[in-house]
Amino acid sequence: MKPYIGLTLGTLIGTLIGTALIAAAPGASRAAEPAAATGVKSRTIGYVLTHRKWAVYTTPGAKQECPHGVNDGEREQFKLLYPDDGTQRTVLDTQLKWEGETWHPSRTPEPYPFREVEGKIGTGLNLDGKVGPNDFTSPDGEKGIDNQLYRAIGCLAGYNNSQPYMTFYEENAMRRFAFNRLLIEITDVDDLVNDDDVTVTTYRGLDGLFNDAGGDNYIPGATQHVDARWGKEFIYTFKGRIKDGVLDTQTGDFSVAESIAFDSTGTYVMKDARFHLALMPDTAEGFIGGYSDVWSWYLQLNNGWATHHQNYGQVSSPSLWRSLTKLADGHPDAKGQNTAISSAMDVKFKQVYIVHPDKPVADNTAAPRTERVSR
Repeated sequence: MKPYIGLTLGTLIGTLIGTALIAAAPGASRAAEPAAATGVKSRTIGYVLTHRKWAVYTTPGAKQECPHGVNDGEREQFKLLYPDDGTQRTVLDTQLKWEGETWHPSRTPEPYPFREVEGKIGTGLNLDGKVGPNDFTSPDGEKGIDNQLYRAIGCLAGYNNSQPYMTFYEENAMRRFAFNRLLIEITDVDDLVNDDDVTVTTYRGLDGLFNDAGGDNYIPGATQHVDARWGKEFIYTFKGRIKDGVLDTQTGDFSVAESIAFDSTGTYVMKDARFHLALMPDTAEGFIGGYSDVWSWYLQLNNGWATHHQNYGQVSSPSLWRSLTKLADGHPDAKGQNTAISSAMDVKFKQVYIVHPDKPVADNTAAPRTERVSR
């Protein structure tokens, strides 16, 4: 027992000495505690994304938003198209033809029943400042919510609460892979409750998330290093204001890095994006809303998920493409076809200390990813 007692006393003495030294250190005073406690240092506070999913309003059994049920997946459609009726068919005329339609989708009329959201309640943001006939009303009564992406994917089991396969694994990959690490840094901060002029800059981080022993609770106060070289394409700046603890930014282009499976890498591209986040010293949560580029959204789905895996969530890419292009409500091309669809990400952040490189890094001269994947 004596060694154990001696170790305990030694540890206690060391702790007391260390505490005294810290208290006596130059500049150490209680006046420094509020800044550390709030995470604001030199008028700056940083956050790292810990939760992200497409804003999909759900009710038990999807009864309200999808009264006629959720959609079938490609397996069910394949059986309708090529029934087991004794007809001899080749792989070229069946499986490969189907894959061709996945990667080269068309806007031909939908040959299968495809259910879109019919409910009036939806989450997200009012992106255009108007209240239109196709807009949703938020659960707390705000009208004019623009989220046509929800209308397209809300009756897919993989995104709804009946079988949220896609949502679960996309969020899981977002946490696991550093490629997906989204940071936001708010500068020129005088007050986290009310401040008429702040700047929000997004970065890609290089470090893992800091969580507790349980694994699901993420802890504030960690360090995130900025990927200033290969992550340059994810650096965006927004002007904003904080009112009653809620940050709202002006709009601008924005891209979100996404790696899901098979070491796939890509982006979700948003036009006219803006942040709406309730800020706390340790957390921030709310929405990132904007008009998602339809082609990059669809390409990212197929890059990250094989047809086999999409079927776990009963997702049919060709059918979803027709719905996305039909419901697209922003950024028309030269022919008048809308190329972007209103959408919102439901997000949560934890406070972190963001570390920038001490020295300039070599320029990444590769073409921006948005240019490589959009059309």
